Amino acid sequence: MTKKEIVKAISDEIGLTQLKTKEIVQKTFDAIVETLIAEKRIELRNFGVFEVKKRAARKARNPRTGDKVFVPEKYVVTFKPGKEMEERVRLLEEQAAREAQQSQNGQVLEDVPAPSIEPVPVVATTADETL
Repeated sequence: MTKKEIVKAISDEIGLTQLKTKEIVQKTFDAIVETLIAEKRIELRNFGVFEVKKRAARKARNPRTGDKVFVPEKYVVTFKPGKEMEERVRLLEEQAAREAQQSQNGQVLEDVPAPSIEPVPVVATTADETL
């Protein structure tokens, strides 16, 4: 899914213009990036935690030539999904496993609706404030 598709879906759902929705989505992404730069961590409840971590310098291998290369230390952004996201993905995995089992047994696949989980408002927190 692209940012444009996200904007369209939100715009259709809440009735704002796509232009205004795009501005809000972009400001949200900008705020996440700015918080990561300033605070090194942002926690979005029921979604997950983004964190800036330092990756140590290491020796690596160029896969094309096989030569050893030195990779300097660098900062990377990590993401750890929240409990709700983990649960929803796990349910998706279980549904796929059931469908695979049914197709192996030659059974006709039934349209089993995915479990419904109500959306929960997202609250972002930093070290100093709650948004």
